[in-house]
Amino acid sequence: MKYRIFGRTNWKISEIGYGMWGMGGWKESDDEVSAKSLDLAVERGVNFFDTAWGYGEGHSEKLLGQLVRRFPNNKLYTASKIPPKNFQWPSKPEYTLEESYPASHIIEYTEKSLKNLGLEKMDLMQFHTWDDGWTNNDEWKRAVEDLKTSGKIEAMGISVNRWEPENVLEALETGLIDAVQVIYNIFDQAPEDKLFPLCEKLNIGVIARVPFDEGTLTGNLTKDTVFPEGDWRGTYFVPENLNSSVDKADLLRPIIPEGMTMAEMALRFITMNKNVGTIIPGMRKARNVMANTDVSDGKGLSEDLFQELRTHRWDRKPTEWSQ
Repeated sequence: MKYRIFGRTNWKISEIGYGMWGMGGWKESDDEVSAKSLDLAVERGVNFFDTAWGYGEGHSEKLLGQLVRRFPNNKLYTASKIPPKNFQWPSKPEYTLEESYPASHIIEYTEKSLKNLGLEKMDLMQFHTWDDGWTNNDEWKRAVEDLKTSGKIEAMGISVNRWEPENVLEALETGLIDAVQVIYNIFDQAPEDKLFPLCEKLNIGVIARVPFDEGTLTGNLTKDTVFPEGDWRGTYFVPENLNSSVDKADLLRPIIPEGMTMAEMALRFITMNKNVGTIIPGMRKARNVMANTDVSDGKGLSEDLFQELRTHRWDRKPTEWSQ
């Protein structure tokens, strides 16, 4: 496992982190599968774990807390997220800060997350949604300062809305935000335009989420794919999105190097960007942990392939189904 310095926090975190969204709504028997996958990740060198209260109303956080206690001699970096008070994802310009993140709500849900984790202090707390229209409201700033000075969190971050990588730039300029989590992959390269340069300038840590474009970049989806009832992807991959996503993925198939999967190529593409501190794929099963952590070997991709993949950039705008 390769490690990178995470912005001004100076944390040395694993290049491949662990996204825990998929573990939020599982049954008890599945929690055993989750625990084995999490343990294997630690054994493979993963030390950054990203969860949220919204993942099963704290269930995923509890799994992370249990993991930390199973490895008392390992420094595992814990990251969670505060849900918006109106429980609406993503944020919209018409939502006020009072509707989304009043100070009392920020404090309350940080304390709830700490209770779920069984910890007195969290490494990174993040706003689970954001709109830069809130930037000049001092209420959230006071809450963040209070959380840091009281020792409840070490750092504060923002998880940026899907396909809105520039809807956070003003907040980063306040100096109160230490990390940003953003969708970044072969298709979604827009963060490179303004967000990554600003993060580099301000020494802000970057977490790359959705490295496989919700599954498109695994190469396993077809236009006939049907998701199980209740699976969130069924509402995301509506026909207009599924069809175009599969078409885009199919264009990549001819350039996948021999012996490499599309998923591996997708992860290696992200490792080529030195602005990224860690990548957080979801890893429900042990085989996913093995495959994803194997990518962190310092080899990346050939420069020719990397440049060719850059031509597959796909700029999209938020829609009702993009959530």
